Amino acid sequence: MSWARAVKHRTRTRLPVLWLFTDAARLPDPLSAIARLPRGMTGIVFRHDGAPNRLALAMQVARLCRRRRLALVIAADPRLAWRLKAGLHLRGGSRPGFVRPPRGLVTASVHDPAEYRRALRAGARLCFLSPAFATQSHPDAKPLGAIRWASLSRHGPRETAYALGGITGQTMKRLARQCRGAGAIDALHDGIKQ
Repeated sequence: MSWARAVKHRTRTRLPVLWLFTDAARLPDPLSAIARLPRGMTGIVFRHDGAPNRLALAMQVARLCRRRRLALVIAADPRLAWRLKAGLHLRGGSRPGFVRPPRGLVTASVHDPAEYRRALRAGARLCFLSPAFATQSHPDAKPLGAIRWASLSRHGPRETAYALGGITGQTMKRLARQCRGAGAIDALHDGIKQ
């Protein structure tokens, strides 16, 4: 959390610098983790793809985020995002087809320069460059590492470059000052359990 506080102070951004990505397998019940996240620094990317209780859980998450004043974006489901008055998270920088624009913040996960540019054209205000490091979520994906992550980050405005994948306090230090924030599952969930 000290890294996040330093980034928040240095950049003076109003956007969260830490994002908890929900995951049906690794974080089946995200509500207790969300309830302990620090206000003003954190947001939620709600995924829980394929979970049988996805709608009910999304509604609970949205209520909790409103009550705690945490940013919320819904991954790749514009109808659900609209219904919950939440932002929208784009996968691969691609905006799914929909008529109404999202009501909130647009974020994206990107893996290469083309996806990064596509996400920015689709209105993403922050982009998670992924996978920054080896990650349990995508064990077969080749991690960018600090040098390739930094190179990819130069394909967009500096303030949009966030890291995703293999995030820990140590890996964030390797990304130095060019990284404006990070998304994680375990790093946030495990870090706030104590």
